Amino acid sequence: MRNAKKRIIEAVTSWGAITLTPHRFGGTAFMLGKRELGHVHGDRLIDIPFPKPVRDELVRSGQAEPHHILPNSGWISFFLRTEADIDHAIKLMRTSFELAATREKGARE
Repeated sequence: MRNAKKRIIEAVTSWGAITLTPHRFGGTAFMLGKRELGHVHGDRLIDIPFPKPVRDELVRSGQAEPHHILPNSGWISFFLRTEADIDHAIKLMRTSFELAATREKGARE
């Protein structure tokens, strides 16, 4: 998918408070403070951490696959094959962002 990474970065960073860092295994990580919201590997793959029950539902419903290296973790992998996959990857990142923002807000209260 051409320009998938660019489109995902543009969308996710538009939500504010998101920073980009190099990911230790390659790719670009999206950070909210010190919390990683996920990372994108070029134009082909995005990996996102979720609480295990959320991850299990995403996998069960076919919205994502278990992480390609750590299949029993809370991480999902989503392969970018079509234009629609880019929008779905952004939606998955939005879910990660909203969960993290809620957790961060709760920790401050």
